[in-house]
Amino acid sequence: MSENPLVASTSEPEERVLEAALRPKNLHDFVGQQRVREQLSLVLEAARIRERTSDHVLLSGPPGLGKTTLAMIVAAEMNAPLRISSGPAIQHAGDLAAILSSLSEGEVLFLDEIHRMSRPAEEMLYMAMEDFRVDIVVGKGAGATAIPLELPPFTLVGATTRAGLLPGPLRDRFGFTGHLEFYSISELELVLRRSAMLMDLKVNSAGFTEVASRSRGTPRIANRLLRRVRDWALVHQKEQIDAQLASRALDMYEVDTRGLDRLDRAVLQALCTKFGGGPVGLSTLAIAVGEETETVETVAEPFLVREGLLGRTPRGRIAMPEAWAHLGLTPPETSPIQPGTRQAPPSFGGGGEDG
Repeated sequence: MSENPLVASTSEPEERVLEAALRPKNLHDFVGQQRVREQLSLVLEAARIRERTSDHVLLSGPPGLGKTTLAMIVAAEMNAPLRISSGPAIQHAGDLAAILSSLSEGEVLFLDEIHRMSRPAEEMLYMAMEDFRVDIVVGKGAGATAIPLELPPFTLVGATTRAGLLPGPLRDRFGFTGHLEFYSISELELVLRRSAMLMDLKVNSAGFTEVASRSRGTPRIANRLLRRVRDWALVHQKEQIDAQLASRALDMYEVDTRGLDRLDRAVLQALCTKFGGGPVGLSTLAIAVGEETETVETVAEPFLVREGLLGRTPRGRIAMPEAWAHLGLTPPETSPIQPGTRQAPPSFGGGGEDG
C-alpha cells in the first residue's frame, strides 16, 4: 500500500468499523436513489461486457446521501482496487501526478470534494481523464522540458456538493453524471431496518418511523441517530425500541420531531422573538445566535429553507408561517408573512445588506 500522505487508506480505524459495516457493498443493497442506481448499473454492466474500464463518474448532491458509498460500490462491482483522496489535499499538479503515476490498470480513483482541487491540478486532470497521459514539466523558463508519462486506464469517480463550481471542461469529461436527492421517510426506514439488522437491534415499525422522520432526509444522519437511540436503550436496559423510547432518546439529544437541532431552533427563535420574524440580514442573525455567518448559512439555512421554515428575500431572512407554528408562537400583525399564507417569497442569494 502506498505511503503517500495525499491518499487515504481504505482500511477504517477501529472507531469507524461500525460505520464501515453499515455501508452497502453492492448496488443491490443500496437503498434509494433508484434512477441513479439503474443508470450506474447500466454503465458498469456495459463496461464489464466490453472488458474495459468504466467511464468516469461524477456524483453530486448534499452531504450524507451516499456518494462515497457509491464510489466504493463502483470499485467492488468492477472488481478493482480503490484509491481515495480529496480535492483539498491536491493543491499542486505534482500532488496529482504522484497519485496518477502510482495507479494500477483498472483502478478506481475516488476524489471527494473535487471542486476544491487547485486549478493547475484540474488542468492536468483533463489530459489524464481523456488520453490517460500527463506531461511532467522538468526545469523552469526557457530550459523547461515536458516529459510525457503514459498512465494505465483507470476510472475516476468524483464527488461534489457544489457541482456548479466545477469548470465546464472538467464536467464534460465525465461519462456519467448522477445527482443524489434527499430520501423520503419510507426510504430512510429501509436504511434503518438494514442498519438495525447489522447492529442486532430490536426496533418496531413505529420506532423506525420516529427515527426516520427526524433524520432530515439523510441516511448518514439516520444511522447516527439510530446509534444514539441504541446507546440510550443500552444504558436504560431496554430490549425493544419503540416510538416512545426513540422519541425520549432523541429529545435528550435535542433533535425535535422535524429533525431540527439546537442551532436550527436558535436561528428560528432569534428570528421570531428578537426580530419580529424579519427581514434581518444574515450576519446580524448569526451574531444573535452566537455563531459564525458561514455556519448559519451552510449548516442551518439549507434545511430550514427546504422545510419551508425560513425564507430568503432581497431585504434579508424572514420566518415563514411554519416556523411560527413549530415554535408555538403567534406572529405580530406587522409580520411580512401571516399564517395561512402558502406562497413563499422569492429566494435570492444575497439576503440583505450584511449577507
